[in-house]
Amino acid sequence: MLWLSCLPTASLFLLLLPCFPAQDGGGIEQSTDVISAWEGGSVSITCPVNDSQNQLGMYLKAIRQNLNVIYFSKEKPPSINPEFANHIEHSKEGENFRITLHRLQQSDSKIYLCSEIVKISDHHKHQHGKTTIVVVKAKTSRALEQSPLYANPEQGQSVSITCVLKSSPEDSELFLLRTHVQPGIVLSVTKLNVSRVSPAFGNHLEYSREGNRIVITLHNLQEKDSDNYVCAEGVKDSPLLSASGTMVLVQEVDQAHSQACEKSSWGLYALLVVVALLFCALVCCTLYHVDVKKYFQKKKPNVVYEDMSYNSRRSTLVRTSTYSRGE
Repeated sequence: MLWLSCLPTASLFLLLLPCFPAQDGGGIEQSTDVISAWEGGSVSITCPVNDSQNQLGMYLKAIRQNLNVIYFSKEKPPSINPEFANHIEHSKEGENFRITLHRLQQSDSKIYLCSEIVKISDHHKHQHGKTTIVVVKAKTSRALEQSPLYANPEQGQSVSITCVLKSSPEDSELFLLRTHVQPGIVLSVTKLNVSRVSPAFGNHLEYSREGNRIVITLHNLQEKDSDNYVCAEGVKDSPLLSASGTMVLVQEVDQAHSQACEKSSWGLYALLVVVALLFCALVCCTLYHVDVKKYFQKKKPNVVYEDMSYNSRRSTLVRTSTYSRGE
């Protein structure tokens, strides 16, 4: 059918993970990964390796809790925090250390930082590297409230996401995360109300905060913005609290294709109208001519012809016979 080809389609594009520089001119993150997993599952975190002679070792740590998860030393075997000893694996793969956390619990929802120790002029210095936000999804009463669960806007339209925090704004930090197609941080708001916005949304994101309720509006959405957006709350000395998320699927509108379809549709409609009018005219004309012929056609009178020649001949014969007898 013609109109089926004109329906907008929605699709998702796999893109590279973005860097997330601070817009206020500061920040320690060089790059940020966001990993989402279900409780009981596994996640892998990679830390780049610096093979220079100045490097003494590398930490993976949970920055909000100031908790060292594992320490890699060039001279000794890795040192693992007892809290993670039963569900952690590690390996070196090329230029990366890979740390895998198994049997995840909600308490594993943390902001993890790769940090290396280097020796510069006989002094030890910590250099911060990649940040990884791990969101463990669990059905729990502590999960945040978020709405809507699903949005299907057209290209160029807006979507508003509402997050309800568990803690007061003064004690917590809010994150809006992308967790599936293009994982990364969309928005972070600190307890001092200092916000950082991803460059991809820098000019078409706005938010308002009233008490524990935050409304985030994404404007002028494009097909590449299709993703699962999750609200997460960070509180000091506590794991990240997360919501179920809002699945946003942006419908692509191909204007040229739509216009072509529209013109084609109007052309078809016009053709159908013309054909219908011609058919009606033909029927009406046929009926009109049939009626006119019947009205103006002269009726032939019913004439009975009598053979007068026989009577004339009979009269003549009678007279002739009469004359013969008289003679």
